[in-house]
Amino acid sequence: MILLAVISLLLGIFCGGWVFSPELSAFLNGLAGWALNLLMLSVGVSVGANRTLIRYMKENSRSLLIVPLGVIVGSLGGGVLAGLACGMELNTALAIASGMGWYSLTGVMLTDLAGATMGTIAFLGNVFREILAYLVIPVLAKRWNGYVAIAMAGATSEDTTLPMIMRYTNEGMAVISVLNGMLTSLAVPFLVEVCFRLGR
Repeated sequence: MILLAVISLLLGIFCGGWVFSPELSAFLNGLAGWALNLLMLSVGVSVGANRTLIRYMKENSRSLLIVPLGVIVGSLGGGVLAGLACGMELNTALAIASGMGWYSLTGVMLTDLAGATMGTIAFLGNVFREILAYLVIPVLAKRWNGYVAIAMAGATSEDTTLPMIMRYTNEGMAVISVLNGMLTSLAVPFLVEVCFRLGR
């Protein structure tokens, strides 16, 4: 599965960059959106059919919020360490880390806030997080648990990395993954702006 994922990713990059026309790429991107919606529907049906899981979510609704909070705190902490290691201004490092894998939004926001160079660094940093998450989720889920895999996925846990989380964990983790992705994605634009403004 991991090898297939890597091959698919590399093949997609090659085709998107050198083979497919912009029109075909846009069409396939639209299809990806429909496929993601179908995946979300299947998760919802699976959750709705599992009465035990529904009861668990009702009984532990507060604790479910701990995961996205931990992801946010961990991401910002990693941003501080990476910023210190690279000699980057703390506010900029925090703003980049605040993307939590949402590279398109973070790149655009930091381009507007700090210029094209920082926007590109933000874009690439968050792209690499998503790619790395996609590759290591099977290992993290097997050696530790689903929570660690979700934490690595960050804001992408509700979309692009959700299939991997579903494949290597369970239905309960899939629900937490979607919830984490929704809440962290909502936090991204606010955190990027606030963190960048800290040093201004």
